[in-house]
Amino acid sequence: MVLLVSLSVPIFFLNVQNELTILSLINDTNNRFGFSPEQLQSQVMLNLAQYNNGMRIVHIFSGLWLFPFGYLVFKSGFLPKILGVLLMLGSFGYLLNFAGHTLIPNYSKIGISSYISLPASIGEIGTCIWLLIIGVKDRKAI
Repeated sequence: MVLLVSLSVPIFFLNVQNELTILSLINDTNNRFGFSPEQLQSQVMLNLAQYNNGMRIVHIFSGLWLFPFGYLVFKSGFLPKILGVLLMLGSFGYLLNFAGHTLIPNYSKIGISSYISLPASIGEIGTCIWLLIIGVKDRKAI
């Protein structure tokens, strides 16, 4: 699990470079790059597409990380088992969305991707809320 998370963080930070490039292209009032307005729009759209592709790569590692984490949550007894099941289902959701975006043209227009990633969202947010609210109540004073 640690290896998968450790790999995804630098990939994410490298991917942010595409967003920073977009900001520098948009905020450059003097047009020091010498682009025509059409070229500027093309460069912005290219970097935006590259950012989206990079996030899909990050989601591979997120999906692979969620399965063992969900299994640990399921077996822990400290957190509700449903959160572990949702995390494990979310793992497959991330991987299915990556495969869908890679293999199916206009996959995002189908509308299924938001439903496939729903278990991951509920599981991740639910785990955080459980640890913040319920987890604190279970601690005994020393």
